[in-house]
Amino acid sequence: MIGTRGKLAVDTLLTIVLALVAVLLVLQIVGIVVGWVVRIVMPILLLVIAAVIVLWLFDRI
Repeated sequence: MIGTRGKLAVDTLLTIVLALVAVLLVLQIVGIVVGWVVRIVMPILLLVIAAVIVLWLFDRI
């Protein structure tokens, strides 16, 4: 075990590391976009829910 070396070439390892970094960056960007969408949609959704509750209380639905 002491004299054994990895069989992957340096280029292959570098490609794997760069691919993992790219995946990490894409996940970060997706997280930011999802956060923006949630921030925009949440107040609208809360207003719709409040309107449905008010209409239900006044027997308009």
